Amino acid sequence: MDVTVIVPTFNERDNVAELVERTTAALAGRNGEILFVDDSTDDTAAEIERIAQDASIPVRVIHRAANTGGLGGAVVVGLREASGDVCIVMDGDLQHPPELISTLLARFEKGDADVVAASRYVGGGDSAGLGTALRLSVSRASTWLTKAMFPRRLAHSTDPMTGFFLVERTRVDLQALRPHGFKILLEILARSDVRVAEVPMEFSARHSGTSKASFRQGATFIAHLTRLRFGKMSLFALIGAIGAVANLGIMWLLTTAGMPYVWAAIIGAEVTIVGNFLLQERFVFGDMRGDARGVWARFGASFTFNNIEAALRIPIMVLMVETWHISSVLATAISLVVAFFARFLFHALFVYAPRRERVRGADAAVKTDTAATRIIAAIDAEAMRPGEL
Repeated sequence: MDVTVIVPTFNERDNVAELVERTTAALAGRNGEILFVDDSTDDTAAEIERIAQDASIPVRVIHRAANTGGLGGAVVVGLREASGDVCIVMDGDLQHPPELISTLLARFEKGDADVVAASRYVGGGDSAGLGTALRLSVSRASTWLTKAMFPRRLAHSTDPMTGFFLVERTRVDLQALRPHGFKILLEILARSDVRVAEVPMEFSARHSGTSKASFRQGATFIAHLTRLRFGKMSLFALIGAIGAVANLGIMWLLTTAGMPYVWAAIIGAEVTIVGNFLLQERFVFGDMRGDARGVWARFGASFTFNNIEAALRIPIMVLMVETWHISSVLATAISLVVAFFARFLFHALFVYAPRRERVRGADAAVKTDTAATRIIAAIDAEAMRPGEL
């Protein structure tokens, strides 16, 4: 088989020579190559090219000027550009022992797995290379949280956070991957229906350089996990929650200042409608803007719908206050929750829908039939992705 070892790197110059030497030895007797996808700000790419001249197997480097998607994005680039369909992903800091490559391949050759992961937590594995007790605890807690979020998809994975694994490229829809940050295996397992096997790994100490882990990477992981588990709806809900808090805060301030609660509700709604649109543009539907209508058309559609929704919601809120004798703030909160799903579906299906060419005659009926099924398709694609309730 043709094997490509994909190594995402960021300022790993001092590790390149040893990594190539040990990886080449592990691939002895096989048709293999090493593909570096480099996001470095130093001369790591130049060092790779220098080492490649004397290597006994092909060694390539792709240097990315913009590290879109972080390490996970680099791995996806490697999967697309790999010469072999059997791809092994490993870090460039030598914490993943290259000697384990032969074990991954031997397990894959049994034919009952599409992904073979090197696990720190299966029998015989060791995570001592993480170093401090704090990092060990964070790693364990992250693994437990992830498995709890995907109990079926990760039922056969003890270490979905590992960065050392083999994957048969043809079994993964690369176009469906939306990597953010470090955890590319989690992305693959969550979005793909693949068979998983594991081999134990002794996680080594870093050979050179410093760890890239940070609080920001942790926040990126939590956001990515939420996106994977709930799709765009989770981010839409988070922004909606921020808007709801802002709405309630504005209402409270204005009513405290003596303004009638109806006018306070109207002002709060208008301010948060604009704010929510700006946040949704950036964080929820950013990947859909290119194919959708222009920004002013999107804003007009969003602003109009939300005002119609508010015009319907506020009288209902008034009715609850006057009939149920509950506080205006509580009534507003209830009405915002009820309106959430309608807002999400409208934005996903219409505001950010791809532009369509005008059709005539018999083709128009086909387009109409297709449009009639878009609500069900959107719910399935966005609210239930990647397939677990």
